[in-house]
Amino acid sequence: MSVVLHSWAATDAGPRRSHNEDAFVDRPDLGVWAVADGAGGHDAGEVASGMIAAALGAIPPGLDAAEALNEIRTRVDAVHRALLSEAAARGPAVMIASTVVIVCVRGMHYACLWAGDSRAYLLSGGTLAQITHDHSLVQELVDAGEISPHAAEHHPHANIVTRAVGAGGADEFMLDKLTDQLQPGERILLCTDGLTKTVPEAVIAAVLAERIDDPARHLVAAALERQASDNVTAVVIEARDTPGDIAATA
Repeated sequence: MSVVLHSWAATDAGPRRSHNEDAFVDRPDLGVWAVADGAGGHDAGEVASGMIAAALGAIPPGLDAAEALNEIRTRVDAVHRALLSEAAARGPAVMIASTVVIVCVRGMHYACLWAGDSRAYLLSGGTLAQITHDHSLVQELVDAGEISPHAAEHHPHANIVTRAVGAGGADEFMLDKLTDQLQPGERILLCTDGLTKTVPEAVIAAVLAERIDDPARHLVAAALERQASDNVTAVVIEARDTPGDIAATA
């Protein structure tokens, strides 16, 4: 069995940024979607996120699940090493890095791979659940019981990630992964932290649950209305029974 996939993608620099360091991949023909957030405060973040998007968008079509996942890991690792080399060439204190979250769908199964604090959510039965686990300093503090999830949202070090493409040693980087099944009517959201740090999860869930045209654009608009302090990117993937059917179970 399989589901028919439909997707939407939107990005904006945001009202407080002069340029956009986010990038995305929206390739239903490949069964691959991603968002990448060039590390804020580092040199050429848009270069890092753009390289990730270009590498993933060049995955050849027609691959099975194992082949596609191998391509994803191989290509992201190659970008990681290229960014380390470029940063080293620019100087000892230079870092060119990006977070990334990726979804690959084959049949009714999906794999989610990520590094950093760009997130994936699943909307199922009207309930929104985060399916990634942030690689960030504040998440480590939450996991250790030192601060609450609410305090993490406003922590002064909320923007510090502990894992990213282009950060760390050449052999120290890896993508986390989870796998599950995707049912008709469910939606997956991939987004950068410009959305999640600006728009409450209840609002994100409400927008995703509405059967509106282009939910990704509506999510980005919700962040812009709240004067997002960062770039904002959203990719929404919807599973359907048939190409023209919008299932009503999400």
